[in-house]
Amino acid sequence: MKNQQTNIDYTLILIIILLFTASIFALHTIDPYLPAKYDNQNFLLKQTQWYIIGGILIFLIMLIDYDRLRQVAWVLYGVGITTLLMLFFRFPASIVHEANNAVSWFMLPGIGSVQPGELFKIAHVLIIAHLIFGHNMKYVNRTNKTDLWLFTKIMLVALPPMALIAVQPDLGGALVLASITGAMLLVSGIRWRVILTIFAAAFLVAGLAIAVWFYVPGPLSEFLEETVFNHIQSRFYGWIYPEQYPDSGYQLVLAMLAIGSGKLFGKGVSTMEVYVPEKHTDMIFTAIAEQFGFIGASVVLILFFLLIYRMIHIAIMSNEQFGSFLVTGFIGMFVYQIFQNIGMSIQLLPITGLPLPFLSYGGSSTLTYLIAIGIVLNVHSRTKTYMFE
Repeated sequence: MKNQQTNIDYTLILIIILLFTASIFALHTIDPYLPAKYDNQNFLLKQTQWYIIGGILIFLIMLIDYDRLRQVAWVLYGVGITTLLMLFFRFPASIVHEANNAVSWFMLPGIGSVQPGELFKIAHVLIIAHLIFGHNMKYVNRTNKTDLWLFTKIMLVALPPMALIAVQPDLGGALVLASITGAMLLVSGIRWRVILTIFAAAFLVAGLAIAVWFYVPGPLSEFLEETVFNHIQSRFYGWIYPEQYPDSGYQLVLAMLAIGSGKLFGKGVSTMEVYVPEKHTDMIFTAIAEQFGFIGASVVLILFFLLIYRMIHIAIMSNEQFGSFLVTGFIGMFVYQIFQNIGMSIQLLPITGLPLPFLSYGGSSTLTYLIAIGIVLNVHSRTKTYMFE
């Protein structure tokens, strides 16, 4: 047996370093083109600081056995739900921060804005992995009853935070939790006929909602106008018909213009002629594509592909079910956010406020991604390899 303590995935570490380099370089080139309201912000320096803090957290995470995370899963889940409830009730009002009509942040003195919904993703993966592992240990012989009971338990812990994040409103964040939940359901051991039935029912409900939207838009539009989701309709139409809805389609039109203007090789470093709002956060991919063209954008996509590939490899090779569940949850998180962020920039998906992992500027999001990578590296480092496996 090999010494598992030295089983470090240097390939995954190299990928993160390359993504960090791309992020820092992109933020440096974007800085001169940001609006005047950001003049006092040094996003490059701040992003570097967050990466350094995240690197320290990765080192600390590697010191403990990831199996011990099961002991604090409920504690972290409880703390996360508490912070989301505080945002929901806007308590205490002195630190609750609202931006872009969303109540998603705490403004902490000396630290700045903190987004609990981002950090909760870690607790979400931990608690579902804990539930699945414990259930599989208890119910070795699977039946429809035990499978449905596991599904019920997962939904009981997954739906409350999804609802609390959705009503902030942050539908994109809620969909990330849904993606994590869906990915972990696929590897939970629930039999495929049960999973297919559940997913078919979910798609049927979604299909009916879309059909109602198109063919009977009046009642649904009136309902949405009276809720916190009144922005969904304008974003949907801005996605489908961006030229006809200049207000909601404004950012999408500019994003596609910036990406298209980069052509094959791009316009060159620090050469950006198309103004795209939030270019340093949600729309950082447009800056990369405009400067470095299809070639530069493809390099970023290849890095993300290698990232997901390494994580899938670690999940498959893990000797412990709990480790595989953890990595699978993070795979679901990264795959959805990467697909959503890049997809919304090219009109493949509606625009949501989701950052591009490791590239977009953001303290809470960057720390969340690096903590996730720390846990993945921990799982890999403690995977035992046997000669006659």
